[in-house]
Amino acid sequence: MWDATLYLRFGGERARPFFDLLARVGAEMPRYVIDMGCGPGNLTATLAQRWPSATVCGVDNSPQMIETARQLAPATALRSAGSPDSGSVMTSHAPGLSFMLDDIRHWEPQSLPDVIVSNAVLQWVPDHRELLVRWADRLADGGWLAFQVPGNFDQPSHVILREMAESARWRSLLRDVELNRQSADPAEYAELLAGAGCEMDAWETTYVHILQGENPVLEWYRGTGLRPVLAVLDADQAADFLTEYGEKIRVAYPPGPFGTLLPFRRVFTVAHRVT
Repeated sequence: MWDATLYLRFGGERARPFFDLLARVGAEMPRYVIDMGCGPGNLTATLAQRWPSATVCGVDNSPQMIETARQLAPATALRSAGSPDSGSVMTSHAPGLSFMLDDIRHWEPQSLPDVIVSNAVLQWVPDHRELLVRWADRLADGGWLAFQVPGNFDQPSHVILREMAESARWRSLLRDVELNRQSADPAEYAELLAGAGCEMDAWETTYVHILQGENPVLEWYRGTGLRPVLAVLDADQAADFLTEYGEKIRVAYPPGPFGTLLPFRRVFTVAHRVT
């Protein structure tokens, strides 16, 4: 379903919320760090750079993303013990960095993590509030849980997608497609994880990305929100859907003299497990 190359086209814009989130994590010498929904692994690698003495593991359920992530390993990479399909690959440049194909909903830690990071993933997970409480409960004493999710589901990009999916033209083809779900507000996440015994820091930010290209907002969502739709359509249907969506999205996000503006709200939460 996922195209890592397309996703990375806007790598700088997608990475900025990750680093803004990570800046509020106060862990100094963690031993075990998990990146839940690591995608192509480029941001997971920065965790290993920040905490070079830690074991850092990226987890994702997309074989395409994990394949791309494992290309970060040099030719001299050492494969850790375990099955070739579900095991991890450790790089000799960053001995503690590995990637694992697994479902974050069912993933079980080898030991209690000191840091759990999740970047723009939980909006795809049903009942992710329950999952967050479970993650908080599995943190080591003094551990940190940090995540960010999109909060822009009321914006034209998503409204147009939902309206098209519900239209007579596409309803029968897309009736079983799960579009990404609404995230909560910062106060809701703060209350949820404070109740789980954590000290809380929650906030929101609206970025205004200036994108270049003929119809860059279409290209942005081809790499994320449109993936479940395109996965169930054949090539001709997908081309028709992209044409229709692209025409509507270009009207909603018209190009300007310096590029196309894409306002993008993000919701951030950092929880610190009190010892």
